[in-house]
Amino acid sequence: MSLNTQGILAAVSIAMYAPFLFISIKLVAKYGILRGDGWAMLLVFCILRVLGCCLLVAADETTPVNTSLYVGGYCLQASGLCPLLLCTLGLLHSVFQTPEGVMRYKIIFRLLQAFGTAAVILMGMSYASSDSSSSSSNIMRRTGVIVLAILYIIVVGICIFLWTQIRFVMKYRKQLLKVISVALPFLAIRTVYSVLTMFSTSSYVMITTATTAATIQPNTGDLAKFNIFTGEWQIYLVMYMFMEYAIVIIYSVASFVLPLNEDHKNAMAEMRSSDSISDRVSMSSIIPS
Repeated sequence: MSLNTQGILAAVSIAMYAPFLFISIKLVAKYGILRGDGWAMLLVFCILRVLGCCLLVAADETTPVNTSLYVGGYCLQASGLCPLLLCTLGLLHSVFQTPEGVMRYKIIFRLLQAFGTAAVILMGMSYASSDSSSSSSNIMRRTGVIVLAILYIIVVGICIFLWTQIRFVMKYRKQLLKVISVALPFLAIRTVYSVLTMFSTSSYVMITTATTAATIQPNTGDLAKFNIFTGEWQIYLVMYMFMEYAIVIIYSVASFVLPLNEDHKNAMAEMRSSDSISDRVSMSSIIPS
């Protein structure tokens, strides 16, 4: 069975993200999960992308049609925004880190991470529901995506706050803040696309036959072209795939270019130098000339 448009795009995504899956594993090994929650979420995102796309390709190639593969693939596709937001949130949290390695505002960031995680769980439950076309499932999906949109606004607010406190940020974390600022417009377009997708139809009804691929019942509303499943693939390619890929590239390149671990070494060296100068000044004041 030949792949449809969604299957072809899914196959392309597998080829795009497979290298970054291994790169993100190296990043987590380099920074650790606790020290680099942002990099851990980048790994989660790459896993979701590769796994979800594999399910969609397998679903297109499976005869008779296996609806579960489509449901799983579409669910993982729709949940991609959350790990990107949480990745950005985690990187912003690392910018707050003190020279001694203390993560400030830990409780606040953990609450925000739980906020985003709850949203994606809500959306996943709506797709996995036995009646995913019901009004309650639709409300769950729209509530989830609105929560993620609010989380993006909070991320922007945190970024702006950090710029007002830039003089207190360590050297290479200042560069990381610039990287995050560059990625935010791409993340904005990706967030807008998710919102438009969730409001592009009032229901998601799976249509399958024994010999044809599963499809989502199309909608003819004004936002139908933004639907992730039945909309225009060109819009999906630009606002969805390209935006995500740009963010992953930006963060991955930054992780290798910026020696973030040097911040603590430099800070400790400056503290030792400052202490040494203070000691010499104290000694000179004690010893008479």
